[in-house]
Amino acid sequence: MRAYYYDNIPGDQRLPHDYVPSRPVSGETLEKIGVKYWNIPVEGYEAKVDALAKERGYKNRDTINVSKEGLGDIYETKIKTFFEEHMHEDEEIRYILSGSGFFDVRETPSDEWIRIAVESGDLLVIPAGIYHRFTLDTANNIKALRLFQDEPKWIPYNRSEQTDVNPHRVQYLNAISVGA
Repeated sequence: MRAYYYDNIPGDQRLPHDYVPSRPVSGETLEKIGVKYWNIPVEGYEAKVDALAKERGYKNRDTINVSKEGLGDIYETKIKTFFEEHMHEDEEIRYILSGSGFFDVRETPSDEWIRIAVESGDLLVIPAGIYHRFTLDTANNIKALRLFQDEPKWIPYNRSEQTDVNPHRVQYLNAISVGA
């Protein structure tokens, strides 16, 4: 995993969009905004992921293959949907089994995008209420284990005045000591 500030230059969302020179983001900064990260080698990952799931209360899981082959006719639509700025009322937990891509999270209170490049073995927890988005990189393929605290669901709430006052958003802001 590598984290850095997104350059906001128009162009293909699948490119790195790293400033020159790069503006790296530390693990401490990610922790301050509630983003958690582990690296668990894919070979023999099951026991370690199971232990983490038990510790954090993740009861369900599934696998998603984000690629033209994996998503078929809905590929283009899904890629656009994943890259729209949104939040969830639940944590978004992804363990990367293969491939690579980018999660972008909004830093609060600066409102800058932090880009997190993930690859095989990375496990990322994005907190409920944080604005974020996802895209593939130019390899156009990622296979991920999705973990859930309850029944699998993935409901995006696109950023708006309504999501700014969503109770999960307000709770997130309070948790990182920003307040609504």
